[in-house]
Amino acid sequence: MAALGSPGRTLRGLLRELRYLNAATGRPYRDTAAYRYLMKAFRAHRVRKPHWVTSEKLCRAQHELHFQAATYLCLLRSVREHLALHQEFHGKGERSVEESAGLVGLQLPSQPGGKGWEP
Repeated sequence: MAALGSPGRTLRGLLRELRYLNAATGRPYRDTAAYRYLMKAFRAHRVRKPHWVTSEKLCRAQHELHFQAATYLCLLRSVREHLALHQEFHGKGERSVEESAGLVGLQLPSQPGGKGWEP
């Protein structure tokens, strides 16, 4: 399993994704129920005493919360990136040869006499 990183970094990532989601509505992300829930959960599971004094049950709960938060962050990022890719490459019906070539970064050779030129 990959390392999760710090809980603070995960929280910042989740808040960033909330900002992206609420940018379309124009409503501040801090007014959402998701923001309040995240902040309440992270504050409740924050380590307040040295790790060697913390009980094993509390440690397990903290790691579980962090793992779930990292998984949810991965989901939110993936959905946002999927939508961006879908908007960019979604089929728009039949495309011309020039448009298809432009999608993959190619250019068609130009005809010497212009369109309809015949020798």
